[in-house]
Amino acid sequence: MKKQDKEKVIADLTERLRTSETLLVADYRGLTMPQIDALRSRLLESGARFTVVKNTLTRRAAEAAGAEALLALLEGPSAIAFLETGGDMVAAAKALADSARETKVLAIRGGVMQGRTVTAEEIETLATLPALDVLQGQVLGAIVAPLTTFVALLNAPLQNLLGLIDARVEQLQAEGAGSPPEPPAQEPPAQEPLAAAAEPVEDDVTPGPQPEAADMTTEEQS
Repeated sequence: MKKQDKEKVIADLTERLRTSETLLVADYRGLTMPQIDALRSRLLESGARFTVVKNTLTRRAAEAAGAEALLALLEGPSAIAFLETGGDMVAAAKALADSARETKVLAIRGGVMQGRTVTAEEIETLATLPALDVLQGQVLGAIVAPLTTFVALLNAPLQNLLGLIDARVEQLQAEGAGSPPEPPAQEPPAQEPLAAAAEPVEDDVTPGPQPEAADMTTEEQS
């Protein structure tokens, strides 16, 4: 390869390493061209580009891009799956794991996710997770369900309280629109002082005949 071509390859790899947060590295040794093409197609569906690289050029690109975590994985024939923005890393890991199981040739070495080195075992574990859309739905369901329950618990007492308030308001309105209330039961005892006041009147009337008796006595004496 000419020097000019090498520099172009290094520049392209450097740009990919800078823009890709997730890289999956595999040893493709022993794969046939049809198998590589089939794997490349599956990775494209998950938003990853599968590229066979030269270790010497990739090391230079990794140093230029500040991706030193990749250097330890560049041993022997190497191919890298560069996950693009919006790609599904679970689907990409599943594609590599399925190819390794089916061909019994491909070997996953590891990868780099958001600057952190991951092992081959971690990638295989990642491949066992549900697809991204299913996983997002499960996570969303786990978040929304408790919130819905919490809101229901909050609203139920509030609705009951509002119902009680409305019922009380209707009761007060009904009482206000009706006839005046009857006199309380305590009013009849209040008439007893009137009856007591009438007794002295009878006492005043009783002595009335006394003057007549006095007149009669005077006439008899005369």
